[in-house]
Amino acid sequence: MALLAGLHYPWRALLLIWRTPRLWNFILMPIGLNLVVGVALYLGVYLTLWRQLQAWLAHDAVWAGVLLWLLGAVLALLLAVGVAFLLVRFGVVLGSPWYSQLSEELEALLTGRAVVANPFTLRRVAYDLWRALLFEAKKLTLGLSLWLPSLLLLLVPLGGPPLHAAAGLLLGALISCLDFFDGPQERRHFTFREKLATLRHTMPSGLSFGLVAFALVSIPLVNLVALPLCVAAGNMLVIERGGMRVTDDESRHSSLYNGVLK
Repeated sequence: MALLAGLHYPWRALLLIWRTPRLWNFILMPIGLNLVVGVALYLGVYLTLWRQLQAWLAHDAVWAGVLLWLLGAVLALLLAVGVAFLLVRFGVVLGSPWYSQLSEELEALLTGRAVVANPFTLRRVAYDLWRALLFEAKKLTLGLSLWLPSLLLLLVPLGGPPLHAAAGLLLGALISCLDFFDGPQERRHFTFREKLATLRHTMPSGLSFGLVAFALVSIPLVNLVALPLCVAAGNMLVIERGGMRVTDDESRHSSLYNGVLK
């Protein structure tokens, strides 16, 4: 069944990575980087807010001590969720140098054809980062344009909140697909409209994959491993089901890209 076909891609990606040691570096490096950034951000914000709570509840009464620890526990939980969300949004950008190489290796493995990579230069890195940030801005705009109208569902009696929650899940799946399908498309320098067209081409398997990926990357700590795994799985799905192949159009995109860098 096509709808369920996307569910097995994370497990296929895990098996392929496990059996291909040369891919491990492209997985472990971004995990390590995101771990360092996540821990530093978490501790920095938590300790700052914890000191403010201590100053606010500087009281000798027993209730003040109990309230302090309760608020500290709630703060720790909420901050973990917040940092997890930030890692999902920016972890792909931080790990993009390794994920792009992972994407190239995966496409070569799946198609049996070597991928022609652009030369590594500082100008290329700067241009790729600019495109990545622009992509994030367009995803944010798309997400807000869909999420804000969905708030009207809350006005529907009885069924409003469940409908709004379902809309949120679908939006999360959409953004996850855009994130994790991006490698082969970015290498071909697709426009945002072309990336949306590729997403439509992968349906309905892309929908089931997006829901699984969104669930995995939403779990604190688990998302450190889930991010590169879903990057690999999404690349595999879009290569196999998104019509990713070497064409004259790809050569045109590559020529335009190289022209920008000159």
